[in-house]
Amino acid sequence: MRLGILASHQGTNFQAIIDACQSGHLDAEIVVAISNNGKSGALKRARSASIPAVHLSSKSHPQEEALDEAILTTLLEHQVGLVVTVGYMKRLGQKTLHHYRKRIVNIHPSLLPKYGGKGMFGMNVHKAVLASDDQETGITVHYVDENYDCGPVISQTRVSILTDDTPESLAARVLVEEHKLLIATLKQLTEASN
Repeated sequence: MRLGILASHQGTNFQAIIDACQSGHLDAEIVVAISNNGKSGALKRARSASIPAVHLSSKSHPQEEALDEAILTTLLEHQVGLVVTVGYMKRLGQKTLHHYRKRIVNIHPSLLPKYGGKGMFGMNVHKAVLASDDQETGITVHYVDENYDCGPVISQTRVSILTDDTPESLAARVLVEEHKLLIATLKQLTEASN
């Protein structure tokens, strides 16, 4: 399976995918990484792994439709079969969503539908979880649609909330489980397509 990765920040989940592909644990090839942040860690990780790294943003393409077209064209040029968004902070355009319907997956650090939607990312999620009465949180891998964090759920895993958790300690424990769930889910999806 040919994977295209979209990421905006450090790319730790992206690195987990790189490692799984290189070790043979995941029967897939990352053929392109796209970021809206030209200085993202994700692009650096891609270059270090000799993966084509492409910066596409509203600065390079001020019109939403032009950015959507550029993303879709890049994915098609690299013959991407499955798109994985890992910490990608922008909504995908209609052309990309239509062409890759049910072939774009995202990972989110909560048990969706809880703590999802616009503005719910990173520490914002963990702070909201700790401000609630919830006894557990978790991770969700889901298909991407037109709305933030609303696509059909593919897989979830739970993480207990500890009485002395801080947003940082919770985030660290959730991240470990994110890597595991993401790779397990991608393995399931790639094996199903073979």
